[in-house]
Amino acid sequence: MTNFSVLYDACVLYPAPLRDLLMNLAITDLYRAKWTNEIHREWIDGVLSNRNDLGRKFLERTRDRMNMSVRDCLVENYQYLIPALRLPDSNDRHVLAAAIHSSSSVIVTYNLKDFPKDILLKHGIEAQHPDEFLINLIDLSIDAVCMAVNRHRVSLKNPPKTIEEYFFSLEKQSLPNFVEKLREFSNLRI
Repeated sequence: MTNFSVLYDACVLYPAPLRDLLMNLAITDLYRAKWTNEIHREWIDGVLSNRNDLGRKFLERTRDRMNMSVRDCLVENYQYLIPALRLPDSNDRHVLAAAIHSSSSVIVTYNLKDFPKDILLKHGIEAQHPDEFLINLIDLSIDAVCMAVNRHRVSLKNPPKTIEEYFFSLEKQSLPNFVEKLREFSNLRI
């Protein structure tokens, strides 16, 4: 297993299509995926505020499956770092604290402006948009990424998705460069 750790921000765990893709990638051992109970609380609260058809217990089962599926994923005892950290949005300090405590190299987030490069650089951490992160994973191992993408796509059964439908769903997650790169390999591996 690699020592390269990556912390998922709550915003990449909701909506479900990106979370499910990231979970399929996390089990490849290309990197060590990390999150906290506070990050879980944030994404679950976000889902519940927008989806009254889903209940907390259902989402907590998803949380529990995530924790069971990825080795050593839950970051704990990082709170002592929070008071010393300064970010544009003080509510994001727990994310940076967890990344520091877990020795994560990357925070995967849509909210790049909330994690300024100069602050993260002091801690040896980089914030990456999911599209950039996924492109970087392709550079690490196209085979592992394609296997994870295929596993994710074939797991979608309600309804099942063709490759093009699947790519469209990823584009809706703001992953255009990743989809473009996957299209190069779709006839061979996906």
